[in-house]
Amino acid sequence: MNIAYTRRGKGPPVLLIHGVGGDASNWDPIAARLARRFDVIAMDLRGHGSSELIRGPVDVDDFTLDALQVLGEAGVGRCHVAGFSLGGAVALALALRSPESVGRLAVIGTVCGRTPEQQARALDRIKYLEHHGTAALAESNRERWFSSAFRASHPEVVDRRVAQVSGCDAESYLRAFTVFCTAEFIDRVGEIRAPLLVIAGEHDVAATPDMARAMGGLVQNAEFHVLPGLHHSVLIEAPATIGALLDGFFARAQPV
Repeated sequence: MNIAYTRRGKGPPVLLIHGVGGDASNWDPIAARLARRFDVIAMDLRGHGSSELIRGPVDVDDFTLDALQVLGEAGVGRCHVAGFSLGGAVALALALRSPESVGRLAVIGTVCGRTPEQQARALDRIKYLEHHGTAALAESNRERWFSSAFRASHPEVVDRRVAQVSGCDAESYLRAFTVFCTAEFIDRVGEIRAPLLVIAGEHDVAATPDMARAMGGLVQNAEFHVLPGLHHSVLIEAPATIGALLDGFFARAQPV
């Protein structure tokens, strides 16, 4: 599997994993800050960016193996990991599958512990995507992704994100979105031994603050932050805040 990634900076290694419908560039402002003192590796999930397209069913373990492949190609045995949205699920899976590979772990806007009602709504989102297509789903997500203030003040940024998702390969997006809507780790989060940072937007209806608190409560000495006024797309709406939280969290580690 051809999995693309970018690399910048010097220091302890950090792996960044984006969300469904994105690519490594979604991390650019954050990666630029982290690269001042970290070796920052930002991967394109399969089916996204410059990585190989998805043709056939996938699960979160496939994405996790891709992350391990990237680390192997980069010559990195152990690193800090940050994942956003689907990337957060991949990051959790990586910490569980290969704990020796993960120093500190940060999950941002990451779904974990859906209620039965939330599970049903997620399955409805998959059906909507199957019937209406990627562009329609992206258009319907503007209010789910961004605060009203940001939509009003930065319409071009919102349009660019919608266009990014709309332009995704249809099968790849459907397969990856299905993983986003069905992957679940709440019963295993307590097994994670890496120091954990959990970040959620106050008004994120997918990866809710309650989910962030629940994950944080299952890992000893975990940190969690709820970002006031924000929805799901915190990487794009608040890169300075996310960058500062990640920078401080990773900097407190012993050398990896």
